Amino acid sequence: MFDTLSDRLAATFKNLRGKGRLSEADIDATAREIRIALLEADVALPVVRSFIKQVKERASGAEVSQALNPAQQVIKIVNEELIGILGGETRRLRFAKTSPTVIMLAGLQGAGKTTLAGKLGLWLKGQGHSPLLVACDLQRPNAVTQLGVVAERAGVAFYGPQPGNGVGDPVQVAKDSIEYARGKQYDIVIVDTAGRLGIDAEMMQQAADIRDAVSPDEILFVVDAMIGQDAVNTAEAFRDGVGFDGVVLSKLDGDARGGAALSIAQVTGKQIMFASNGEKLDDFDAFHPDRMASRILGMGDMLSLIEKAEQTFSQEEAAKMASKLASSKGKEFTLDDFLAQMEQVRKMGSISKLLGMLPGMAQMKEQINNIDERDVDRTAAIIKSMTPGERHDPTIINGSRRARIAKGSGVEVSAVKSLVERFFEARKMMSRMAQGGGMPGMPGIPGMGGGPGRQKKQQKQAKGKRKSGNPMKRKAEEAAAAARREQAAQGGAFGLPAGQPGQDFELPDEFKKFMG
Repeated sequence: MFDTLSDRLAATFKNLRGKGRLSEADIDATAREIRIALLEADVALPVVRSFIKQVKERASGAEVSQALNPAQQVIKIVNEELIGILGGETRRLRFAKTSPTVIMLAGLQGAGKTTLAGKLGLWLKGQGHSPLLVACDLQRPNAVTQLGVVAERAGVAFYGPQPGNGVGDPVQVAKDSIEYARGKQYDIVIVDTAGRLGIDAEMMQQAADIRDAVSPDEILFVVDAMIGQDAVNTAEAFRDGVGFDGVVLSKLDGDARGGAALSIAQVTGKQIMFASNGEKLDDFDAFHPDRMASRILGMGDMLSLIEKAEQTFSQEEAAKMASKLASSKGKEFTLDDFLAQMEQVRKMGSISKLLGMLPGMAQMKEQINNIDERDVDRTAAIIKSMTPGERHDPTIINGSRRARIAKGSGVEVSAVKSLVERFFEARKMMSRMAQGGGMPGMPGIPGMGGGPGRQKKQQKQAKGKRKSGNPMKRKAEEAAAAARREQAAQGGAFGLPAGQPGQDFELPDEFKKFMG
């Protein structure tokens, strides 16, 4: 969503790099480029003015003029100001002192509230809670049925006593759900309310009545990140009419310019708490302003990547894999283990999204977008078409076996051969890293062993070339070196005396034997 903004900001900062000192003209030009980038991204004009004013004031101050690298200092200022307009610190959910905690969702029709209720329920379930989804949208056709299906997919409880489709009292359903949750020991109630097509007075009153009936601990305003400036206007109207405590951004994976997301926290004074960035139920997470600012500036998001890995990977499994790679040159690491690791990575989400979280990957945007996610499935199909013996020892895979595996997985024979070759190369490299040797052609990695040993070896080899500290010994060494140079200058290619043509020279017996 923020690709265009990221590209414009990257181009702006590129012009600053290499300058040892920034003039007023440089700062003005940079501020102008940032202003254009933000306006093109559909950020609200008052927010742009405030942002540029702050950046210019700080960039003209001592923190930049006295900095060793002014360009990096300006990037740091822009990063901090971006964090500010995105809400500053991460805002957490407030839980009730006595269960259940009531969370009410509200927003425009089509913003994705019903799906988001399931995503929030799954997320809270992962945090150790037992949520209950309550269907209070009795206006939209099949809204109750949809929430029931979403709840089932998320594996959370559902309460929908009324059929909906214009039938039933949503305020009474919301009231009854609290008692139902207490009786069934659900500690969180998520109330899905009816959406409105615009600033609809009747629907706004219904939302206010539900709010008064259940006294929610959190009212979350769900906003479609793709609808532009109208999102800010609607949020302001809803804040004044009903009130809300936090904002949830949906459809962050869209290709809109996304400026509304940057504007809404600053304009409404309410922080963005969650972000939905995909169609799957697990494409949902808490919103971190600092991480989002880092992504916009192309610095990656390593913390979110680490959190995803910690949620997906088991420490015991990781330790087991590491021991297999470290023992007997990695030969215990089989294709079954490789498949298990690949499936674990796949659970973390889209490969392109994961790569996008790595710092510096903004320059490889096109290559990342062209990644075919189905390649992982093809690789898995090839491995699953092998027998247990072939997975354990791929060296036994000959021509006829390759043909059978290719036929079973629906690929070319060359694809099977390529996979096996790449597996051996990857195993060799991972084994070397696990044993502390570092990557091939690279020095040892600090903290992984092997590095210090390699350094000692280099130091030992270099030690003989150093000059002696004893003046007499050093003089003798220099004389010997001069004599060798003179002999080499007078001699032939093999250091033979210049006067001898070398016809009496014979190879050693070992060389004769080797040469046949």
